[in-house]
Amino acid sequence: MTGLEIWIVIGALVLATATARSSLWLIGHHINIPKRVQDMLRYAPACALAAIIGPDLLLSPAGHIVFDLSNIKLLSGIAATIYYLLRRNMLETIVFGMVCFTALRLAGSSFVA
Repeated sequence: MTGLEIWIVIGALVLATATARSSLWLIGHHINIPKRVQDMLRYAPACALAAIIGPDLLLSPAGHIVFDLSNIKLLSGIAATIYYLLRRNMLETIVFGMVCFTALRLAGSSFVA
């Protein structure tokens, strides 16, 4: 691709994103969303988060599902989930999960060496 084609694609993506994001803001007061749809939309962020995090926790770099103790991402995710259920603090949960992941990663590398 030439430099001009890249800038045209970037411009088209900017226009598409701006249109999609501003459409409900501009005409949203004219649209009535049914109550059932509003109730379902409450779960959209959690579903999106699960769709992003789930594969990262479960899949190995080769693309195989790993459920054993060698999967430190899954172990850290389980530990962070338990921490969240006990404390109900999202920022602490993120820090706790990252500390668990780092500790397991460092402990694993010391056993390998």
